[in-house]
Amino acid sequence: MTRKAILALLLAIAMPLAGYLIVKYYSQEAVHMPARYFIPDSVIVSEKNGKAVTDTIWHKVKNISFTNQLGKQVSLDDLHGKILVIDFFFTRCPSICPGLARSMKRLQSSFAKNDSIVQFISISVDPEHDSVPQLRRFADRFNVNHDTWWFVTGNKKEIYDFAFNELKASLADKDVDTAFLHTENFFLLDSSRVVRGWYNGFDEQKQAKLVQDIPLLMLEKNKKSPSVFREFIPILPVIFLAIGIVIITIFILSNKKNKQS
Repeated sequence: MTRKAILALLLAIAMPLAGYLIVKYYSQEAVHMPARYFIPDSVIVSEKNGKAVTDTIWHKVKNISFTNQLGKQVSLDDLHGKILVIDFFFTRCPSICPGLARSMKRLQSSFAKNDSIVQFISISVDPEHDSVPQLRRFADRFNVNHDTWWFVTGNKKEIYDFAFNELKASLADKDVDTAFLHTENFFLLDSSRVVRGWYNGFDEQKQAKLVQDIPLLMLEKNKKSPSVFREFIPILPVIFLAIGIVIITIFILSNKKNKQS
């Protein structure tokens, strides 16, 4: 057997193995994204290339408008495409609110280099008292970046409706008082405003999980438009095996031809 023939045979054997290793690598590389926490609004079934395709429509948090600590009118729509971390507080709170603000400050500092991607929002549950100057004083206590961390006030009914009907605060904290919202949780929303988790602001393990989950959402890709290469990954071993068989067949036929001549 010539050196050329040996190389061809080795290549034919190696190619299916390479395909297997590629698939194994990308399977291990796949990460588990933060779950979506609520039942989907609907599931649409359509047909694509003769196959049934399901498209899950997840509950997206509705827009809401506020006034922030700088006196600016702002809304969630202004943050299109950003990941959101939301909590609730009031400036006269002597207990948990300052502690939550310190936890949020650490988060803001952790993602200072990604301030175009993540927005932090602290919503007052006592808008009658929490005026713009009060919000500004509270924010300045923690030396915040006012652009990427809003302390906001607004219509109380709209705020409570947002908390309980959009973020489902009573699911995250079963002991929460619907008459006066006081929760220790941070709510994480992805760039489509789908709730992806809630995390206790005083639990170090939960906060560490939040720090891990935010970058995952940064990397999350739209499954409706996956790369062409990734679509073919599951069948790469078959493709390489077929190529290997062709090479071996050519090799055998070539040997027979050489013997006959």
